Amino acid sequence: MIAKLSEMGVTSEMAYTAGTASIGLSIVTWLASKKAEDASIARADRWGIFVGQWAPTLFAVGVALRLHEGKL
Repeated sequence: MIAKLSEMGVTSEMAYTAGTASIGLSIVTWLASKKAEDASIARADRWGIFVGQWAPTLFAVGVALRLHEGKL
């Protein structure tokens, strides 16, 4: 999978950027859900956590790509 991503032009920097962006998106999603929905704050928390869980995966893909690139 990592080799295929690398062949497609995905770099480790792109994965790190996506991981960082998902942290910011998690906060934005939490705020938007909190303000836009009439549901409880627990629902907003679940949306924020759901998006926030992408970050570790994207950072791990970035590390794997960095190893594949031979930069470590």
